[in-house]
Amino acid sequence: MENPVMGDYLGTHVLLDFYGCTQDLNNPEEIEALLIAAAVKAHTNVLHSYAHKFSPQGVSCVVVISESHLSIHTWPEYKQAQLDIFTCGNNALPTLAVDYLQKKLNPERAVIHRQKRGEICHTK
Repeated sequence: MENPVMGDYLGTHVLLDFYGCTQDLNNPEEIEALLIAAAVKAHTNVLHSYAHKFSPQGVSCVVVISESHLSIHTWPEYKQAQLDIFTCGNNALPTLAVDYLQKKLNPERAVIHRQKRGEICHTK
């Protein structure tokens, strides 16, 4: 048996750490709408969403898409938001979601990590 051919992946995972955000990070309805809009911008199909507001502050939200998910957790007291975008398939464009979220949350500093996930090994 020959060695598998590497290079094909099931999806792309993007982790975002936003610092110094100017957007309101404590409104669950706005955060949920923002994440849904980002999913649409990324050419994905939104299936479900859920947002939870913590007391006294902070929001967690997940948007389930046909292609996987988007999620966010906010720390308004630190003006921080940490996001997770995982998309699978050939049609999703997670970079468009990243650009949209960065524009809308307007962080002073952003740390972005991209990684391919789910390597597909082909054998002959």
